[in-house]
Amino acid sequence: MMHQALLVPEVILEIFAYVNTIPSTQTSTQKLFAGLARTCKIFYEPAMDLLWVEIHELEPLLGCVARLHPLIYHHSRTRWNEPWAKDVEPLSAHEVHQFLRHSSRIRTLDIKSEHPHLLSVIPAEACIFPKLKSLSLSTTYLNHFLPHMLHRCHLLSVDEGLQSFVTRCIALEHLRIYTPEICDGDSTADELSPLSDRIHWCTQLVTLACPMLDWATWKHLSSLPTLLKLRIEQGCNDPSSLSKRDIVNLSFLNITTLFFQELYDPKDIITVMQHSQFPSLKEFAFEANYFFSEQAEQLFHALSHCRTLEEISICSYDDEFMGNDGSLTPIPHFLCFTQLRTLKLMLNNFHIYLDNDMLLQAMSSWPHIRTLEIDDSAFSSEVTLRGLFTALGLCPQLHTLQVPIKIATIDIDPDAEPIQHTSLRSLDLESSEFQIADAEIIARIISAWLPCIDQVQNLYGLSWVEVNRHLRSLRAATAPHVVGAS
Repeated sequence: MMHQALLVPEVILEIFAYVNTIPSTQTSTQKLFAGLARTCKIFYEPAMDLLWVEIHELEPLLGCVARLHPLIYHHSRTRWNEPWAKDVEPLSAHEVHQFLRHSSRIRTLDIKSEHPHLLSVIPAEACIFPKLKSLSLSTTYLNHFLPHMLHRCHLLSVDEGLQSFVTRCIALEHLRIYTPEICDGDSTADELSPLSDRIHWCTQLVTLACPMLDWATWKHLSSLPTLLKLRIEQGCNDPSSLSKRDIVNLSFLNITTLFFQELYDPKDIITVMQHSQFPSLKEFAFEANYFFSEQAEQLFHALSHCRTLEEISICSYDDEFMGNDGSLTPIPHFLCFTQLRTLKLMLNNFHIYLDNDMLLQAMSSWPHIRTLEIDDSAFSSEVTLRGLFTALGLCPQLHTLQVPIKIATIDIDPDAEPIQHTSLRSLDLESSEFQIADAEIIARIISAWLPCIDQVQNLYGLSWVEVNRHLRSLRAATAPHVVGAS
């Protein structure tokens, strides 16, 4: 006899929502909901809604078609590298009903396979997923899959299908367009033109991720009060350049997150930063294959005007390129960020200058800092142990620290009363010195001052291995003994 509480729809939905959050190692969540749907009529509808709420690829829907089911779920009948849909006849009008049996339940759809010929019988702009909220696909399918209330869309190509995209998705809030294949030299500007034109029609965007844009589109985005997060994924060896004659100063009043990734040439991005204001910006990330020291200093200077920043990550990866002199001094530019929580500087082939005074000034300017990672490719530093521990006393919330350090001499008394820093959990000390003055003394100092550090993460050279060996011994000696342990 079923409990009366299970006759209340709200109770069933609450129970099923809980089931959806339970991690299962033996039975997948989908199998659980499939089993619940077969249990009784009362469970069927809510279980099926949750079973079909998120779909990856079209195979689950095409598998509802009797003719296609064995082709999809019995791959042994074809060669392993032969697409199952090759030479398969399109759906008939009767089979479309089978295909659409559960389409109204789907909220999230992710399609990367190419079977558009199977849906040729379905009229264009049929909107076969009326309740879809999130979409990731090639524009090959765009006409079929664009409900008016779509909120999130990830497009894998740019073509004439974008026209439908802007006229039908009036409620679009989250858009990502990642198309590295369009960046092939001379065709780049022509291929990206429809992208910029169509984005002008998006007036309710909250987040946007796309290739580099022309200045007219930057101006449009600056006028959107809804836009909070912007990610530029350039991904082009020969990207189009901004027209200098069109550039004017812009203000993005509400953007809180700004990411620039996969940059082959950062000069246009730096131009955008130099001619834009971001009064609400809290998170900034910049990843380039390479950039020169002059460009880096320009970026640091432009960034220093964004006083509200809390998280900064700047990376360059290509070892074959370097700046004019290979040396950078970014820290003074960032002292104005009094709310800074995270700073990551990973700049290959650049020496990032840092000494005791600069580190002390930085920590006194960043009382809320939790993560500080400075990757100095030259492993050269003027920061000593004394300077390091003095600065640590000014940032009680620091959790992760990576800095270059000078350890040829020990300038701190290992027997002095330590001022313990109890929040630090990860310590990475870079040094070009192969010989440490006394590994045991350094281990004693780290053990006394940093009680939550069990090892120094960066193991360049045998010296740090020796420090960590002594550190483990000290931790083991001070660990509480377990009564009755064998």
